[in-house]
Amino acid sequence: MQNLHGLLCFFLVSAMAFPWRSQAQEAADLGFRQAKNYEGSSDLVNVQYHMGPVLASPVVNLYIIWYGQWSRTQQATVRDFVHSISVPSLPHPSVSDWWQTVRLYADQTGSNITGKINLAGEFHDAGYSHGRVLARTTMQSIIKSAAGRGMPLDPRDGAYLVLTSGDVSVQEFCRAVCGFHYFTFPTVVGAIVPYAWVGYSGTQCPGMCAYPFAWPTYSGKPPPGGSSGGGNNLMKPPNGDAGMDGMISVIAHELAEMSSNPLVNAWYAGDDPMNPTEIADLCLGIYGTGAGGGYVGQVMKDTWGDGYNVNGVKGRKFLVQWVWNPSRRRCFGPNAMD
Repeated sequence: MQNLHGLLCFFLVSAMAFPWRSQAQEAADLGFRQAKNYEGSSDLVNVQYHMGPVLASPVVNLYIIWYGQWSRTQQATVRDFVHSISVPSLPHPSVSDWWQTVRLYADQTGSNITGKINLAGEFHDAGYSHGRVLARTTMQSIIKSAAGRGMPLDPRDGAYLVLTSGDVSVQEFCRAVCGFHYFTFPTVVGAIVPYAWVGYSGTQCPGMCAYPFAWPTYSGKPPPGGSSGGGNNLMKPPNGDAGMDGMISVIAHELAEMSSNPLVNAWYAGDDPMNPTEIADLCLGIYGTGAGGGYVGQVMKDTWGDGYNVNGVKGRKFLVQWVWNPSRRRCFGPNAMD
């Protein structure tokens, strides 16, 4: 990564005053109304490069911090998704195929976003070192604590993913956000490293953050194909856990944006760097061809009827949101029919 320290003064002043806009912030603004953004295609969208770095190291080392209580099954689902990003030999459409759209974004030297994300380390904070009610800024302290207890602090090639379990309350979680990304301050952590946070929504707000595996009951409308009394499930999750499968899509969303805009000065649409529309924000709710108007698009179903759109390692299947393709000027994923 380059030009990190030259940006620090500006961001240290502005970061606390302007909360970072993330996937669910946009979802909350939409209020699950029937927006007609069919596949997000538009000649009016102008995703611009603002001369900052992208995560272009030959290998990006991803470190996961498991905050709270997690089952082995839940952890395995996330690990397999991360491993799938860097495996090009999986059956098409694959997670690696999906990541190729993210890789289209480059920095001012022409270096594209990395094709290799290495799960370099994990830290288990099962003792809730900072409690069960967290502010957004507490994520940096959690990273610092983990680094002080054996997890590497890797300012050259590292990126960090903080995952909070279902019994942890995070500022604005479920009300406005499902996840966000930002970067650490040297005054807090000791170095500048990009990081993302995602919360498990299965027990707190599945209708908000595990869509389309759960339906927002507050929408005032029944699930598609259901009735007003037909329950809350919309699509069966491919890994058997609506909260976890929904979380995978949020993780994918945040990894794509963290890689293309790690210091809030690289790729985004709009004129306000503190309120940007990033490459995944443009494609909220879009998982397949024809998506829009509350329809997620054409996705596949396995033999059990579980919905998915990409293949992963160990026979895994995942449903991940599309991202903005700068060449096609529309949202795009490897399961596109056109």
